[in-house]
Amino acid sequence: MMKEWQIQYENELERAESAQAGGNEGQARVCARRAAGIAIREYYTRRGKELQKPSAYDLLHMLLQDPSCPTEVRQSAEYLTTRVNEEFKLPVNVDLLAEARKLCDGLLAG
Repeated sequence: MMKEWQIQYENELERAESAQAGGNEGQARVCARRAAGIAIREYYTRRGKELQKPSAYDLLHMLLQDPSCPTEVRQSAEYLTTRVNEEFKLPVNVDLLAEARKLCDGLLAG
C-alpha cells in the first residue's frame, strides 16, 4: 500500500507527464519540481528534521546546500532549479521528469 507522500508524488508526476504531452512545458516543470519537493520533504522527515512549510523550490535549494546528499542527487536538484531563458526554455537539454525521479530514487530508495 502506498503512503500518502508516494500518492502525492505520483500524482505530481502524472500531472507533469500530462502537461508535457500537451505541450505545456512550463506546467510540466512546475509539477516535476513539486514532485521533487515531496520527495525531499519525506527524506528530511525520515531524518527527523523539522521543516516549516517551504516551497518545493526552497526544498530543492536546501538539498543543493546539503553536503551529505549524493552528488547525483544534488545534480538533479540543480537541473530542477535551473531558470528558463527569454524563450521560456531551459538552457540545458534535460528531462526534468526524469531528474525528479532520479532525485527521489537517490534519496528514498530502499
